[in-house]
Amino acid sequence: MNFILFFTLMVFIFPIEKVKSQTEDAWSKEELMNANTAGDAKYLTGEEKDIVIYMNLVRMDGEKFFNTYFQDYVDKHNRQMQQYSNYNELKISRTDKYYKSLENDLKEIKNLPALWPDEAMSWVSKQHAKDMNKNNYATHTSLDGRTVKDRIGKMYPRKACGENLAFGYSTGLANICMLLFDRGVPDLGHRKIIISDDYKFNFVGVSIQRHKGYKYCSVTDFVALPN
Repeated sequence: MNFILFFTLMVFIFPIEKVKSQTEDAWSKEELMNANTAGDAKYLTGEEKDIVIYMNLVRMDGEKFFNTYFQDYVDKHNRQMQQYSNYNELKISRTDKYYKSLENDLKEIKNLPALWPDEAMSWVSKQHAKDMNKNNYATHTSLDGRTVKDRIGKMYPRKACGENLAFGYSTGLANICMLLFDRGVPDLGHRKIIISDDYKFNFVGVSIQRHKGYKYCSVTDFVALPN
């Protein structure tokens, strides 16, 4: 079993059919369409597009996301973890303090601006993800010393920027749910960057790649650009 790692945010500047049906019914076609800002982004895979969609759904209605997609994911994750001897460590408990804090935080999230995909930023995200796989490391800082600010700043100088990294998940929903859960991250940095509008982030780069150590890694880069 690969252990899952998350890294603190750096900012500069088998669901059962009944549950699945309830989730689908909770969201209108208009809401799903408005969240699908990456639908025409041919440079992204389907799962990478899903990362954008789910972030937008969280920002649109955090409480509804928690009660639908997040609950579906918790049930599926816990069923999958039952095969491991350390199930109690791997499962998501609904009495966990991170679960409770997420529930409280998402109650406050409503109608935040949508995030839009950016091809140049996605290239930046992909290069970092591929480099982490090639050289088997897992940090925000590249092996050549470049920081998040350095990498994004080469494309968009002097803009507020940030980055989320997650390891071990291949799907868009799993990546977003575990970044929101943010267990073991005291400052909840991954969660905050997804549900905050403090830095006016409006464009994102996304990449999910293989990783030698953790099987998969995802990189999501954020930037604030003029509309």
